[in-house]
Amino acid sequence: MKAIRIDKFVDKIEDIRISEIPVPEPKDGEVLVQIEAAGVNFVDLLYARGKHQNNRSLVTPPFTLGLEFAGTVLSSPISSPFKPGSRVFGGSLGSYASQISVNPTSLQFIPQNWTFAQAAGLAATAPVSYGALILRGRLQRNETILIHASAGGLGLSAIQIAKAAGARVIATSSSLSKLSIARQFGADECINYSSPDWIDTVLKLTQGRGVNVVFDPVGLVDGSLKCLRQRGRVLVVGFAGMPGGGERIAMNRVLLRQAQIIGYVRTFSIPNTFLQTIPIFWLVLAFDHVRYGETDRIDPAETAQIWRELKVLWEEGKFKPTVYDEEYRGLESVVRAMKDLESRKVWGKAVIVMDDGDRPKL
Repeated sequence: MKAIRIDKFVDKIEDIRISEIPVPEPKDGEVLVQIEAAGVNFVDLLYARGKHQNNRSLVTPPFTLGLEFAGTVLSSPISSPFKPGSRVFGGSLGSYASQISVNPTSLQFIPQNWTFAQAAGLAATAPVSYGALILRGRLQRNETILIHASAGGLGLSAIQIAKAAGARVIATSSSLSKLSIARQFGADECINYSSPDWIDTVLKLTQGRGVNVVFDPVGLVDGSLKCLRQRGRVLVVGFAGMPGGGERIAMNRVLLRQAQIIGYVRTFSIPNTFLQTIPIFWLVLAFDHVRYGETDRIDPAETAQIWRELKVLWEEGKFKPTVYDEEYRGLESVVRAMKDLESRKVWGKAVIVMDDGDRPKL
């Protein structure tokens, strides 16, 4: 079958190629899925180049790229709720491929009125945003939250979840067009954080008090501390704007604000057919390193809670998919999609829709 296989780390995204690899053979308990669409993530860029912390020892060549997918179940254990023909979505390393074999704990049923493309970009965004805002950040009704990179996949998910929780949303992004998207998804106020006075603008919008919560997927903690109110919470969910993966923070501001800095990253399943694993970290001023897959083993109830409560939101019409309006068809479009993501062209989620040429011949 066809797949985006990383046999060695690349210097340029253009060096990524489509390969022919064996069709996966499901191990005990796994579900085999025909992939119909795959979500594109910033982590894909890092993995392909060997620039992610996981590439030091855990995600090493050869591996198949891609973290999110939606598709149709081809085979499953007799006892599985995911019967052949079921439409499912999930998260797993190896999603840029024709088929994938995964642990059923990584799967969810696609809502009846959603397309494969709409579901494919959900697994890496919605549960992270929900877990960070609601479970770790304890966002409350009538609080004010500052959401950075608000037009990205995480940001648009966060806006919808925050509004459903009854919070006031101040959204930031790097362009007027992206701020317009954020407003369409429910943001109350919008600020271009390319402007040098964005911190002053946040303070003005909060009558000088600052925000209760900051949601940061890009690396703006230090600046955000300047417009955080006393005992506020800063939720760190990524470093997309920091090529080195880190940020210098003036810790005196943490002390004086009595701030809580909370990191939240959820993991995906990984097929048994892969030997590599991916770590997860939850940060509260320190990193706690846990191997890939520990999320469900440590607290499966939390995973179930997140999806159960997200399902309520989308059934009530309070949460919807955030698919970018550019068409990426077939695995040959993965490079173009990744370059668009890297150049900050994309809002929401870029999604690869598979074509007939990507599917194994029976």
